[in-house]
Amino acid sequence: MKLSTVLHGQTFSFSSVKEVLAKANEEKSGDILAGLAAASGLERIAAKVVLSEFLISDLRENPVVPYEDDEVTRMIQDGVDEEVYRRIRGWTMAQLREYILDYNTTEQDLKTLSRGLTAEVIAGVCKLMSNLDLIYAANKIRITATCNTTIGERGCLSTRLQPNHATDNVEGITASLLEGLSYGCGDALLGLNPVNDAVAGLSDVLKRFDEIKNRYEIPTQICVLGHITTQIEAVKRGAPCDMIFQSIAGSQKGNSAFGFSAETVREALALLQERGTAKGPDVLYFETGQGSELSSDAHHGADQVTMEARCYGFARPFHPFMVNTVVGFIGPEYLYDSRQVIRAGLEDHFMGKLTGLPMGCDCCYTNHMLADQNDIENLSLLLAGAGVNYILGVPAGDDVMLNYQTNAYHDANTIREILNLRPIRAFEQWLERMGIMENGRLTARAGDPTLFTAGR
Repeated sequence: MKLSTVLHGQTFSFSSVKEVLAKANEEKSGDILAGLAAASGLERIAAKVVLSEFLISDLRENPVVPYEDDEVTRMIQDGVDEEVYRRIRGWTMAQLREYILDYNTTEQDLKTLSRGLTAEVIAGVCKLMSNLDLIYAANKIRITATCNTTIGERGCLSTRLQPNHATDNVEGITASLLEGLSYGCGDALLGLNPVNDAVAGLSDVLKRFDEIKNRYEIPTQICVLGHITTQIEAVKRGAPCDMIFQSIAGSQKGNSAFGFSAETVREALALLQERGTAKGPDVLYFETGQGSELSSDAHHGADQVTMEARCYGFARPFHPFMVNTVVGFIGPEYLYDSRQVIRAGLEDHFMGKLTGLPMGCDCCYTNHMLADQNDIENLSLLLAGAGVNYILGVPAGDDVMLNYQTNAYHDANTIREILNLRPIRAFEQWLERMGIMENGRLTARAGDPTLFTAGR
């Protein structure tokens, strides 16, 4: 395994696979903050050259966190299909990239390939790709999952309706929820981020979501994004729940900082199998975001793209219904501006898809980041072209509780119209019955939440 190269008469040497991965990464403020980034564009190119010559086996055999120290590493390594791995272990990373992008490589080829790849390999090939490469490769792959409905079919773009409220007032939440439904949002999920992570409040919102879902016979899923242990307790006390949520990290230490472990997730799965309200088997929702491990000093000296790939490796064995990167939520400390946010969104979506996950994206930014709504709309359109399963929708794109900006309720339908995409079919049929959509387009009634209260 070669750890050096010569460019323009300069010799660039690296001490480890981990250092090559970090310095081959596209520029990210988080890597700079952690002291991991390439010192110059030329050093970044040199690291990419060295990385391109690594064998798949070099990356498999050198995880960025040791096997004996970390349950995430163990889950990733133990989950590799050894038969697939044996066939590809001698490929260089350049050959892997060419195979993924080859016109003749099919979706099924990539799904088979995925079973033989570790997170470090997926992160590595991602670093050798341009933005257009990431869009093209991800577009080849569709990952479906089934809770009450099935997400991820080709030709669909779904939404998570996020009716957050500054005080968790149930009536205020309901008003935002009905407005979002009137715009055709919510086929992926009716999902709220609570202000107060308390069992009673979380249960009240779940009950209201369940009441509305059943009253209007809406084919969708419900979830309140409290801490996994709070949700478990709410379900134990009788709250209706289609799926359970948790933010995840790419290391055991990072997950511990979030207050859970793989065993906690297994407990949640077992509970939902016994008491959950979903019809289908896929009942977990995970969120990620580049830089979260650095926030908790749990990155083990690895760059944020590689740690993000490891999040997906952790998620894969649990067969979630939905996963999304909250791409710009942490702020400019980790993704400084729109260029870095757009790159990260495309990276995360590709890596999740290649891992075998039903990927969405919260195309978002914070107010102190060098980005604006135009940038997020650009990312949304790029990801829809890449085949993203879902984006979010909040009133006017402004989340009054989380104090960040993401997609507005009407954005998804604009993108659907541009790219000839549709909601999940069962949800579209419901929209048609409600008079909100016709032939894949919103009607004049769309955006009027009184259609849910007329005649009551």
